[in-house]
Amino acid sequence: MDLYQQSQDKINRELFVGNTPPGTSELLLMHFFNAALRRVRLCAPNDTPVLNSRVNSKFAFVELASAEMANRALQLNGIPFLGGTLLKVSRPSKYMGPPDPPHKSWQELTGQNLPDGAFLDAEQEKIRRELFIGNTTPEMTESMLRDFLGNALQQVGLAMGPGNPINTCRVSGKFAFIELRTAAEAAQALNLNNIPFLGTALRVGRPSKYTGPPDVHGNWEDILAKYMSGELLLPNAPQPPPQAAYTSRVVQLKNMLSPQDLEDPEEYEDIMQDTREECSKFGNLLQVMIPRKGEVGATQIFLEYGSADEANAAILGLRGRTFDGRSVEATFFDEAKFAARDFS
Repeated sequence: MDLYQQSQDKINRELFVGNTPPGTSELLLMHFFNAALRRVRLCAPNDTPVLNSRVNSKFAFVELASAEMANRALQLNGIPFLGGTLLKVSRPSKYMGPPDPPHKSWQELTGQNLPDGAFLDAEQEKIRRELFIGNTTPEMTESMLRDFLGNALQQVGLAMGPGNPINTCRVSGKFAFIELRTAAEAAQALNLNNIPFLGTALRVGRPSKYTGPPDVHGNWEDILAKYMSGELLLPNAPQPPPQAAYTSRVVQLKNMLSPQDLEDPEEYEDIMQDTREECSKFGNLLQVMIPRKGEVGATQIFLEYGSADEANAAILGLRGRTFDGRSVEATFFDEAKFAARDFS
């Protein structure tokens, strides 16, 4: 077989795998496909038809033992993977072989039902997972928006699994687009409409190309009211969080500093400046107070904002971040105690 024929043979044995979630490894994907092919008897019980895989950020390629086995593996299209994600299995764009005969999807092959709102058409499924973010400002970066909105979804219990539910963010001038990991979480994220961020209220809605059924959802004010009243609880939480009983313009941060960080006066000033710069992103930051070593409240940081909404935005944006290996705790702090410099 000459080099051209070898190249064509490999292309005929390869399949494109779309919608792979973050963290998918090549070995895991190979084992998963081999097990699936054995389960539905598309290969012999002891066969290992998948020889190789290459994983990128959102898609992968698998190489089968033969072109015939690649034809059979097309029936894995729609197979549920990590977290219920439906994998898209198809020919790669460089495939120039004969047209494939009609083949079943995974759901047709196994008798499983397609989850509500799921699509085997990759483009339609992606549109269901995308949202338009309007009213952005020039200083808002893709990572800032992804972290802030993802944190907000997790903090008020709208995320349906662990980790940030937002896969990607694309910023373009005065608007952006975010892509969530599932269509259901995209529908939940519509409740972030009007959430305050960096002095503006973000608009969250469907993109213009969305043609699905109308959504029924609230705005950020509605979700926040339910969260603060305890009506909306975090997943698996038996009670509302302690700070849900009241709001404040002051935020208390724990686990950001160690006693050693407060020993050097120059390092103390650097920490003060860095904190002011980072935390000003959430709104009108009036004061930053960091008790020195030996004082009441040492190793904690206190932030005073112009409004309770801005303080809440800071809590959603900062809580859970890691700092020198420590997970940051962010809660409301009593305004009267802050004014009296009582940090107990």
